[in-house]
Amino acid sequence: MENINQLEEKAKLNVGFFFLCLGLLITLITSVVSLLNLIFGVLDKQFPDVLNAAYQYGYSTYAYEGIRSSLATLIIFFPIFLIVCYFWKKHTKNEMGHINEVIKKWLVYIILFLSAIVIAIDLVILVRYFVSGEVTSRFIYKIIATFVTANIIGKYFYISEFWKKEGMIKKLNKIVNPIAGVLLVVLAIFYSFYIMGSPNTQRLLRLDDKRITDLQSIQYQIINYWQQKEKLPENLTLLVNPMTGFSMPIPPDFSKGEQYEYSIKEPLKFELCANFSLSTPKGLDGSKNYYGGVVMPTGNNSPIVLAVPAGGINESWDHGVGRTCFLRTIDKDIYPPFPKPLK
Repeated sequence: MENINQLEEKAKLNVGFFFLCLGLLITLITSVVSLLNLIFGVLDKQFPDVLNAAYQYGYSTYAYEGIRSSLATLIIFFPIFLIVCYFWKKHTKNEMGHINEVIKKWLVYIILFLSAIVIAIDLVILVRYFVSGEVTSRFIYKIIATFVTANIIGKYFYISEFWKKEGMIKKLNKIVNPIAGVLLVVLAIFYSFYIMGSPNTQRLLRLDDKRITDLQSIQYQIINYWQQKEKLPENLTLLVNPMTGFSMPIPPDFSKGEQYEYSIKEPLKFELCANFSLSTPKGLDGSKNYYGGVVMPTGNNSPIVLAVPAGGINESWDHGVGRTCFLRTIDKDIYPPFPKPLK
C-alpha cells in the first residue's frame, strides 16, 4: 500500500514546477528576441547605410524607438529569466516524478527548437539583406551576434540536461555559459547607451526637437497671418485663434521662465528665438543639415548628411547651445496674399 502511494505521488503533476517551466520558456524567448533586436538596431545606427536613409531633419526621436523598446524589454525580462532559471535548476536537482521529468525534457526540447527557429529566421533575413547589398561590416557583426547567442543557449541547456558524462566540459559549461550570457547582455545594454546617449541626453535632444517643432508651427501661423492681412503680427498673442484652434505652444522649461521670442525686422522679415539645450547634430564633414536633406543618425548622435537639395530655400533650423535666433523672409511668390472677399 505504501509503495502504491509513493508511485501515485511521483505520478502527480507539480503545478508549481509546470508554471516555473512556463515562466522560464517565456522569459528566455523574450530575452533572446529583445537582445537580438537591440544588437541589430544598434549596429544599424553604428554602420548606417544610404539605402536605409530617411528624409528627416536633424535628430528624430522615432529613429531610436526600436532600440528603446528592445532595451526596456531586455532590462526587465532578463533578470526575471535569471531568477526563474535559478529556481528551475534548484528544483530539477531534487528527485522529481515521472510527469515532471517529461515536462522538463519537453521544455528543454522546446527551448532548443524555438531558439533554432529564431536563429534560422534571423539568418534568413540577414542573408536576404546581404544579397541585396547590405553593408558588409554590419552583416558580419550581426552574424557573429546571432551565432554567439545560439551557442550560449544551445550549450547551456543541451549539455546541462543531456550530457550524461560528468567531467570538466560539463563543469565549465555550468560556469562559462551563464557568465558569457550575462556579459553579452550587459555589453549590449551599455553599447546601446553609448550609441543613443544617456537618458538625460535623449531627454535634452527630445526637448530641443519639441522647440524646433513649436517654432515651425509658429512660423507657419505668422506666414498665414501675413497672407490674410498682408502685414506681420505685432506680437505672438495675435496668432491665438479659438476658431482655428491654434494656441501658443508652451516651451518645455516654461516653469523656469523660458519663452519663445518674436520680433519684426522689416515688413517681410521676422525673427524667432529660443533657448536650446544641445547643439544640432552635424554631419561628419561639418556641413549644416537642411530641412528635406537626407539625414542618417549614427553613433554619438552625429548624423551623416548624404544630400542637400541644390538651389532650395534655406529652411535650416541648426542651433547651438543656448539662445539661437532664426531670421525668416517671406517670399511673396511662394506665399502670395489670399484673395480679398468680394463686397
